[in-house]
Amino acid sequence: MNFDAIIERRGTDCAKYDAYAEHGHTADILPLWVADMDFRSPECVLEALREAVNHGIFGYSIRSSRYFPALQAWFSKHFDWEIAPQWLMNTPGVVFALSAAVRATTKIGDNVLVLPPVYYPFYRVIADNDRKIVRSELNYENGRYTMNFADIERKIVENDVKAMIFCSPHNPVGRVWTLAELQTLGAICKKHNVAVISDEIHCDFAFPEYPHTPFVKACPDLADNVIICTAPSKTFNLAGLQVSNILVPGEELQKRFKRELDIAAYHDVNRLGAVAATAAYEGGEEWLTECKAYMRENLKYIRNFLAARLPKIKLVEPEGTYLAWLDCSGLGLTKEQLDDLIINKANLWLDTGSIFGEYTEQFQRIVLACPRATLEKAMEQLAKAVDSL
Repeated sequence: MNFDAIIERRGTDCAKYDAYAEHGHTADILPLWVADMDFRSPECVLEALREAVNHGIFGYSIRSSRYFPALQAWFSKHFDWEIAPQWLMNTPGVVFALSAAVRATTKIGDNVLVLPPVYYPFYRVIADNDRKIVRSELNYENGRYTMNFADIERKIVENDVKAMIFCSPHNPVGRVWTLAELQTLGAICKKHNVAVISDEIHCDFAFPEYPHTPFVKACPDLADNVIICTAPSKTFNLAGLQVSNILVPGEELQKRFKRELDIAAYHDVNRLGAVAATAAYEGGEEWLTECKAYMRENLKYIRNFLAARLPKIKLVEPEGTYLAWLDCSGLGLTKEQLDDLIINKANLWLDTGSIFGEYTEQFQRIVLACPRATLEKAMEQLAKAVDSL
């Protein structure tokens, strides 16, 4: 795979490049905001899709007999985690699943915990379902984020929290939670009967030195009250094919989650999404290994560039994901000034830190899943803008 290849995405109706007007940007802005890749999916996926397209019929579909075994083998090999077929429910996306999971685990008016700064749709799926958001801020010290377990338990007790949406690996800060951290959190949730909705969509991008542990594997005694949200969308760049793998071990919770899918009238899998996912899990491992190695080099490039050219901007060292979380507080700008610098002076479209949490206005999130030349162009534009201050 030639990850250096520049593939023109403008004019293909992709949100990353073509939704600029809806977001108030100009057509020439360089987008490194949304977490999808500027890389083609694995050849095994493209070949499977060609075969399905050549067949020419796209009627109502079910998962093939190969689908679950491919998924099961993937989790067994990469996470030493054995999943059961009755756990699996497909949804068109993880955010769709998060919304259904909130309804399956809580009632209108209930409190749901999040750990900011965190993936911003978490807030939306809570509020839009008429639940209340409770925040326990992550600790940020010496360039690293940790959970504040005392605060988490206090917020759970004081607010009678019924569920939490957990991000593992964490977007945007890049933490891959240790087994001890997961077990400590699990014990608190078990003690207070808090359901855990664990968004693990970035699990395949944990760095080898920071292995990802699925929440249910870390906390098996909490399995009846956990929903694990995964997808091939981040892993193999398949977001537009609308297929996610939601794993619900608890029998009673399975029924409640399935009921929410029924209410939403979602029953049939996306034919091409299922074909692509099966092919990816069966034959995409070599591609993914090369892709991750390439993006680690992109991360190294950013690290070195910041140190040499932009020392006032600090990289929060990630342990996984293909996202870089940049601490720009050293520039001494207000939120408005920082946004102006990024958008108008650097002509970059990043995700501004304020959408992730109340206390991260001085941060920016940049996506590493692009050819090196694209990243170099972005960083040069940023350096030129900072130099002009």
